[in-house]
Amino acid sequence: MPPILLVPGYQNSGEGHWQTLWEGELRGTRRVEMPNWEYPRRQEWIETLDEAIRDCAEPPLLVGHSLGCLAIVHWAAQYEREVRGALLAAPVDVERPDGLTLLRGFAPIPWSTLPFPSILAASSDDPLITMDRARGFAADWGSRFVELGPCGHLNQISGHGPWPRGEALLAELR
Repeated sequence: MPPILLVPGYQNSGEGHWQTLWEGELRGTRRVEMPNWEYPRRQEWIETLDEAIRDCAEPPLLVGHSLGCLAIVHWAAQYEREVRGALLAAPVDVERPDGLTLLRGFAPIPWSTLPFPSILAASSDDPLITMDRARGFAADWGSRFVELGPCGHLNQISGHGPWPRGEALLAELR
């Protein structure tokens, strides 16, 4: 089984978040510890992700949530290391005019096809991205698009603790 690297978003994934639960439950899974969760800087996050990928004994699976999805996409545009695939859950649209200013350093969003298999899972009522925009990300990145229905931002605030459907999507990439 390939290693799994969890790439949380802004402010990290706290106790009870599905990524944190996966870290404790899925063998070979570890979190990429970004240098600053409160004030994310794109290049620092990309380089930290690259270092984590280089440290893997074999090509890993990447699991991004929110801003972590954009870290993965920016990494793929900059580096050519092999990864097994990526699950991109609830990406945030940092180009929205009403978005969090602190995250705008991750703009512009790369619009090229990812060089590995990927699944983009999006909620129909995510306050940080519209469904049309999520579909556009998936199309441009070459990701299989999965509409999850009304699930908020797939975080603890929206009731995600455990996320069995996400585990099933991850299994598809394995």
